[in-house]
Amino acid sequence: MEDTRKYWVALNLVLAEHLKAAKKIVDYFPNIKDAFYASSREFAALGVEKEKAQALTSSKILDRACREIEKVERRKYSIITLESENYPEYLKEVFDPPFVLYCAGNIEVLKGPAVSIVGARKPSAYGRAVAEKLARDLASRGVVIVSGLARGVDSIAHWGALEGGKTVAVLGSGLENIYPRENHALFHKVIEQGAVVSEFPLKSAPLGFHFPIRNRIISGLSLAVVVVEATKRSGSLISARLALEQNREVMAVPGNITSNLSQGTNWLIKTGAKLVESWEDVAEELASPLKEQLLSQKKEEKEKPPSMSTQERKVFELISSDSLTQIDDLVEGTEFSVSEILSILLKLELKGLVLQRPGKYFQRRL
Repeated sequence: MEDTRKYWVALNLVLAEHLKAAKKIVDYFPNIKDAFYASSREFAALGVEKEKAQALTSSKILDRACREIEKVERRKYSIITLESENYPEYLKEVFDPPFVLYCAGNIEVLKGPAVSIVGARKPSAYGRAVAEKLARDLASRGVVIVSGLARGVDSIAHWGALEGGKTVAVLGSGLENIYPRENHALFHKVIEQGAVVSEFPLKSAPLGFHFPIRNRIISGLSLAVVVVEATKRSGSLISARLALEQNREVMAVPGNITSNLSQGTNWLIKTGAKLVESWEDVAEELASPLKEQLLSQKKEEKEKPPSMSTQERKVFELISSDSLTQIDDLVEGTEFSVSEILSILLKLELKGLVLQRPGKYFQRRL
């Protein structure tokens, strides 16, 4: 049986950024191979630009596609097409599913029940703590966390999920052009415990308009989208709108009414999104039998908070979950020296009670 991947990849090389034209071609040609031998008249009738039509029928495009596939295989990545048996079931349901997915990591993760967590690029300490806890709590119970590997809530959600389970990152660039650059370590960590996917060719740049396009994949892979902190013009609201169009559940974490970062999420709640305070709130909105499977774990869990010494408790009570506390403030609030405070904080970190943030700031873990 002929390997049709080269035709799908060739189509993607030409039209990855032109979804409407690509969809028309895929819908018109039952056999994707036929598109590469179509006449200019057929392409014109479909409304495909002359330049794009010429690129598709060029003798060079299939050679480029074969070279792209060779690169993918050398890097031990995978290519999933609309014809592939392992194409994600939920994603295929959306109006304009990507016809090619480049995948690094374990493609089996794409089959698991998933929830997206998205939000602000510069979240508050409160937003960071909530996103991390939601991701960790859901992932540890078998839910795959999907996000966009962006700065802020996206990255925090991935790291939180990695503490207890699996996660999927959806890029707005190619797998060989990771953005933002500081997330290279996170990219490789996600590959170890989950998957990174992109519909864009390997070396595609992180162009601004790529990110709204990729948001439909984030919501499309998921049963629900949870927004943690968003301004009125946040890109996360695009994900929420797409989720509604895709018949997915939309949820939001409430925030401080005086904060710009809460305007988007509070608006979502006022317009009908489910208010989320914990993983249980997310689970309650999922379909059966997954809902019952998740909530049954709540009954079985008997969480016992770690014990603390008198010194540890004194420091712990000076640290908030809603804001960051600097080490100098802890020294001023106790009779302990800097070295003693550092020792106590390390013990609290190891017990999973506090988190250290950049700049020697600390935050109580939710």
